[in-house]
Amino acid sequence: MSPAVKYTLGRLGLFVVVFALLLPVPLAFLVKAMIALLASAGFSYFLLAKWRNEMAEQLGTVAERRQAEKARLRAALAGDEAAAAAGDRATPSTQED
Repeated sequence: MSPAVKYTLGRLGLFVVVFALLLPVPLAFLVKAMIALLASAGFSYFLLAKWRNEMAEQLGTVAERRQAEKARLRAALAGDEAAAAAGDRATPSTQED
């Protein structure tokens, strides 16, 4: 399971738990939801730090890969044949003639 999905489900789970704990409290439904939202955000900061860091690393890796691909494409458009060939997915990297 991806770190983003784990973190999102963890945040949702914390919200549901806090909201369920607030059900017996005599408050309006929306007030309970707002309290549960704020409390679950605070709890997730401490309880889900590991999953949040994993998600951040995954997003950072994806961003780096996209930046490298963007730089390669710009170089290829500028006429750098080596850059174009280095990222060409349509042809195999080792050609036999």
